[in-house]
Amino acid sequence: MEQLRIPGPTPLPPEVMQAISRQMINHRGPEFHKIFQDITEKIKVFFQTKNDLLILTCAGTGGLEAAIVNFFSPGDKILGVSIGVFGDRFISIAKTYGANVIPLKFEMGQAANPEAVKKVLQDNPDVKGVIITHNETSTSVTNDLKTIAPIVKDAGKLLVVDGVSSIGSIDLPVDELKIDVAISGSQKGWMVPPGMVMLSVSQEAWQAYANAKMPRFYLDLGKAKDKLAKWENPWTPAVSIIFGFQVALDMMLKEGIQNIFARHALIAKTAREGLKELGLTLLVKDEKIASNTVTGVMGTNGLDTKKLTQIMRDQYKIVLAGGQGALEGKIFRIGHLGYVSVEDITDVIANLKLALPQAGFTR
Repeated sequence: MEQLRIPGPTPLPPEVMQAISRQMINHRGPEFHKIFQDITEKIKVFFQTKNDLLILTCAGTGGLEAAIVNFFSPGDKILGVSIGVFGDRFISIAKTYGANVIPLKFEMGQAANPEAVKKVLQDNPDVKGVIITHNETSTSVTNDLKTIAPIVKDAGKLLVVDGVSSIGSIDLPVDELKIDVAISGSQKGWMVPPGMVMLSVSQEAWQAYANAKMPRFYLDLGKAKDKLAKWENPWTPAVSIIFGFQVALDMMLKEGIQNIFARHALIAKTAREGLKELGLTLLVKDEKIASNTVTGVMGTNGLDTKKLTQIMRDQYKIVLAGGQGALEGKIFRIGHLGYVSVEDITDVIANLKLALPQAGFTR
């Protein structure tokens, strides 16, 4: 059996696997209504929000697209803060729908500079909103939203956050930070399969929705809100994933939100320290911005990262991720979020020690 150590999809607990194998039920019937209400209210606990929580059947990118088309109009000026592939994707989605995006991009492996964000907003008072990634899995960096969010909100802008790979694993207090729209995906720290996104929407965001002119149909959050009154989805939902979600959320609540954050922090620290002991160079040098859900490792000292991931998969049954975009072939990544333990990571480190020399690495 392979150990899946990529940043998503993530391994499933046996209880979740059993739950998703249940027979189908009527997605407009009372049994489904009860389950949908249950998971909606429990997801809000991990979003740390009292805002509306909407569930869509799509990939994480669908959630990003929904965040653009529901709250902006063609020609709206948007500040797009990017620290990697997924920040760039968010910007591309906004441009595709005709937004006037000001891209603010930072070097791979670096976090967004809050002062740079502040400067752009001061220079462009007509910016309507800011789109930003909280945790960038392509570079294993977590942005300091506790500093950036107040800058955005003090400037009176809509704050839209890609929390796909962070919410449920890394602390992101949506209401405390006054985040208007936050997005997460089922395949990350939630311990369920891909196919669902969750979005929290503030009252300020709903005001923006009322005036937004971008085209939308399947991703129309107004339709989702209307159906939520009946504890339904406007379209056929991913019923099996919802079965699994109910079980996963109960497991998460039993562990406790702060314990989950602490577990991910401990596992990430174990990964980083173990990798450095092997003589490897981490992409992110500053511990303060290092992600607790994924760690990127440089291909230094002769290391062929593509060969390494192949050896780890074929010989040691551990599936690691390669680099994305400009980092393809330059790094490998270890995902450590969701259903993961310290023992899982120490196993990865032990097998890496054996595989590294075979992939050209020399100390």
